[in-house]
Amino acid sequence: MYVVRPVEPADVGALEALLGASTPGVHTLPRTREKVAAFVERSIASFAAHVDIPSEESYLFVLEDLATRELVGTAAIHASAGSNGTYFAFRNDVIQQVSRDLNISHSVHALTLCSELTACSQLSGFYIGGREGMVREAALLSRARLLYAVLAPHRFGDRFFVPLAGVTDEGGQSPFWDALGRKFFKMDFLDAERIIGGARNRTLIVELMPHYPVYVPLLPGPAQAAMGQIHPSGQLAFDLLTEEGFEADEYIDIFDGGPILQAHKIGLRSFRGSLVRKVANAEQQPPARGGKSAMVDYAVASSERKFRATVLSCLPAESGDAICLPLDARQALGVETGDNVICVRI
Repeated sequence: MYVVRPVEPADVGALEALLGASTPGVHTLPRTREKVAAFVERSIASFAAHVDIPSEESYLFVLEDLATRELVGTAAIHASAGSNGTYFAFRNDVIQQVSRDLNISHSVHALTLCSELTACSQLSGFYIGGREGMVREAALLSRARLLYAVLAPHRFGDRFFVPLAGVTDEGGQSPFWDALGRKFFKMDFLDAERIIGGARNRTLIVELMPHYPVYVPLLPGPAQAAMGQIHPSGQLAFDLLTEEGFEADEYIDIFDGGPILQAHKIGLRSFRGSLVRKVANAEQQPPARGGKSAMVDYAVASSERKFRATVLSCLPAESGDAICLPLDARQALGVETGDNVICVRI
């Protein structure tokens, strides 16, 4: 059984080893022990903070194999993007151009530097390392942070977005960056990412990035082809997020041109489909009619204060006021019979 829980101080070493193997250029993941430790410390302080208005809080979750006590994944959510500045992205625009003299009218695709995602809540840091066939657990990891937002809505905004890593070559270089960002920063993609630390709210972005629309037809073919495309390592995350209700196409990342998915919370399955149910003892329930075919996969989460989430197959919870959990699931969640949990179909 796997459980998603808030990160703890003792996780730093395991996280350093896990994240050290992640793909270069994926800008949402720290890699050095110092940066991992700082992120863990910030997350612990965020979970402990009393929040009235979402601000600089960042919440880091880990996916743990309860059988081996091994950390196999991470996911994070930031309460308010650009909380200590402005979050920058490129917005996909269409500019209409008309010549009455020539009787010509056409549309031109352009990229405009914008700050419209500032103060939205940002999902980031999704990573599962070195394990195949963990689609159900990956869905749990991706969704668990949203279930935490369901339990603690005062900690987050009404809109959420997710930047996904864009296309890079084997050396970690980005065709989109080479065609645009390099012209203004005068450095390689990975060097720029290291300097800026994955942030998209640094003053030097607005100081160096073009302030006027960038006409896409003027960019080289490889750069145009890379716009809105995801790195192969991000395909699973993209599939899970679009299934959740996130949509792409409006914004792309200013560095690698990767897609930025966004949604209002009422459009997300975790918000509109989650159920509050009392825990029932599965061992005391009669066998399900239809056997295993009657069972349904759910992501189940405990509470804001002692947050735990797991995924399991159980009897459908939509028709009653209880959800039947076996002993190992109750222990993983830290709940007892009669406690309230929230659940949503995977």
